[in-house]
Amino acid sequence: MSIFPVINSTLCPKYVAFFIKEKYDLAENVVCKILKIGVNHTYLVECGKNKYVFRVYSYNWRSKKEIKEELQLLNLLKENNISVSYPLIDTSGKFIQMIEAPEGERYGVLFSYAKGTKIRNLTEKNCVKIGELMGKMHEVLNKRSIKRNSYDIEMLTKLPYQYAKEHFLESMDEMKFVKKARDYISLEFGTVDSENVRSGIVHLDMWYDNMNIEDDSAITIFDFDFCGNGWLFLDVAYFSVQLFNTEPDKDKFEVNLHSFYKGYKQYSLISEDEKKIIPVAALAVWIFYLGVQSRRFNTWSNIFLTNNYLKYYVGLIKSWLIYNDIDIMNKKK
Repeated sequence: MSIFPVINSTLCPKYVAFFIKEKYDLAENVVCKILKIGVNHTYLVECGKNKYVFRVYSYNWRSKKEIKEELQLLNLLKENNISVSYPLIDTSGKFIQMIEAPEGERYGVLFSYAKGTKIRNLTEKNCVKIGELMGKMHEVLNKRSIKRNSYDIEMLTKLPYQYAKEHFLESMDEMKFVKKARDYISLEFGTVDSENVRSGIVHLDMWYDNMNIEDDSAITIFDFDFCGNGWLFLDVAYFSVQLFNTEPDKDKFEVNLHSFYKGYKQYSLISEDEKKIIPVAALAVWIFYLGVQSRRFNTWSNIFLTNNYLKYYVGLIKSWLIYNDIDIMNKKK
C-alpha cells in the first residue's frame, strides 16, 4: 500500500534533535521538544546549558527567497545592536535547512534563544523599554525595503475579506462589518500624505507573544515571519491595539501607552499625521490577521475559526473603535 498524501505533518522532536546535532555539530546531548504548532512549527532545542529555537516553516508558506530576506533583515538588526533572536549557521555555513517532509519540501532555521518570558500584562517599565526597542528598530529600518510583501490596502484588507468569504457567509453581521471596514480603511488611507509619514520595513506582529522579557527590562523580539514593506506606524498601531485588548483597566492602558510612546520618541520621531491614522491602521492589521487565519484554516486555524470566534474577533476591534470614537458603519463611502 502506498503512503497516503498529507497536507501538513509534525516532525518528530526526537529526530529533529538528531538532525540539529548533526547539522550544527553540537558536542553534547541534544534534547528537543515542541514549543508551538501554529502558522509555523517551533521547537525548543537544549544542548547542555545552551538553548536554541528551531523553526520549521509550513509547506508552501514562505519561499526560500522570502526566508533568506527575513534572515538578512535579522542579521542587519543584530549588527545594529537591536535585540532580536537571530539565525545561526550550520557547519557548512548555511542558515536554511531543507527538510523532505511527507507533504513536500519544507525549510528550517535555527535561531538564538530569547532569554526571559512572555509577559501578557505589561508594566509601565516594560512599555518604556518596548517603545525604546521599537524606536531603535524603526530608525534602522526607515526608508529601507525588503523583497517581501508590501502592506498596502490590497494586502491588508481586500485580500483578507476574500479569504474570509471562503469560510463565512457574507450575510453575517460580522462579515458586513469587515466589508465596511475594508472600504473605510481604503478611504482613510487615501488621505495619508506620504511626505509626512515614514515608510520602511515593518515587523507587523509586534505584541507580547513575540517578545521575551528578562529582569523586567531586557527585551528580545522574535518571529519576523510577517516582515515586509509598509508604513512604520503599522507596528505602532498593532502594538497599541494588542495592548488595549490585553489590559482590561483602560486607565492603566493609557498610562502604558504613554510610557510606550515615551520610550519610542527617544529614538524615533512620530509625526502628528501618523498618530492620527494609528487607530485606523490598527483596524487594518486586525483585518489582515483575520485573512491569515482564513488562509490557514486547513493547517492551523480550524480548531478555533468558527462563527462564534468571528463574533468575538470582530467584537474586540469594535471595542477599540468605540474607544477611539470611530463609527465606520455610519461612514458614507
